[in-house]
Amino acid sequence: MKYLAEFRDPELARALLDEIARTVTRPWTIMEICGGQTHAIMRHGLDQLLPDAITLVHGPGCPVCVTPLETIDRALVIAAQPGVIFTSFGDMLRVPGSRDDLFRIKSRGGDVRMVYSPLEALKLARENPDREVVFLAVGFETTAPGNAMAVRQAAAEGLTNFSEITSHVLVPPAMEAILSAPNNRVQGFLAAGHVCAVMGTTEYEPLAARHRVPIVPTGFEPVDILRGILQTVRMLESGEHGVVNAYGRAVRTEGNPAARAVVDEVYTVCDRKWRGIGTIPRSGLRLRDEFAAFDAERKFAVGGINPEEPAVCIAGEILQGLKKPPECPAFGTECTPLHPLGATMVSSEGACAAYHKYARKGLL
Repeated sequence: MKYLAEFRDPELARALLDEIARTVTRPWTIMEICGGQTHAIMRHGLDQLLPDAITLVHGPGCPVCVTPLETIDRALVIAAQPGVIFTSFGDMLRVPGSRDDLFRIKSRGGDVRMVYSPLEALKLARENPDREVVFLAVGFETTAPGNAMAVRQAAAEGLTNFSEITSHVLVPPAMEAILSAPNNRVQGFLAAGHVCAVMGTTEYEPLAARHRVPIVPTGFEPVDILRGILQTVRMLESGEHGVVNAYGRAVRTEGNPAARAVVDEVYTVCDRKWRGIGTIPRSGLRLRDEFAAFDAERKFAVGGINPEEPAVCIAGEILQGLKKPPECPAFGTECTPLHPLGATMVSSEGACAAYHKYARKGLL
């Protein structure tokens, strides 16, 4: 397949690894923002092939992982109500709330359905006018356009039985929070290519200038990631900072103007709590007031639910690049993919799940 096999070419990957080894002269810590990149790194063993001087740490770019606990608990309350069809992407069904997850609600008779697109939820609303259809809208800038389109279409059709729990988060404010922390260890970033494909790269430029760090948008295949690492190392070694696009086949400076426009039409920026991290100012999206009728948290009056995180889970420190999964005392014992304590062990993009799946239990 074009744009796939070429970016898994072992000879090209080896050449890039050799060039990285020739370029690096001192220790550097680089964060890959996206959980999809984390899993690709673990799956292909890139972390074990890189020179010892390069440390990769894993960022908060797993939307399932950073969805706050209160959002999950509010979703569980709504999903358990009679007359509700509750829809979500598959990863969200097993994310633990305070006591339950969506699969358990389903096992007790709740009508919980996995969908691949919010348009499937809209279709259910059309087909079931006597029932409330709720979609759990999570994700970064990547999924925001599709979820915004669902709300806009529902408004255009007058589908008053459709609503969303909106828990969108934004990448640049999270990077700002990481770089501004007194215990920050990140010296350069691999930015998420799919986010940049939607939003472009301009938002990263003031961030790179303010903190004097390289930010390199890249893709998700081994060659993509190694090219991004090589570019980041070159900039670090030469003392450069700024944004360099290493994913030119998908990312443009301006992003996708049509997608950005629909997001701006339906959503507005707000402060957002991140699971395990806390509230990051202006790091989320909420529905604009003119679309308040499609806000499930308002419709079902669940805004007062605010639970506490389990103390043993260190997912917040992992998501900030401060620790790695094997440093958690519960990793692989109390916390496993079958019995997760936190979302980082559940999600297909979670760092804990990646370490567990690819047998990095003893790797620090």
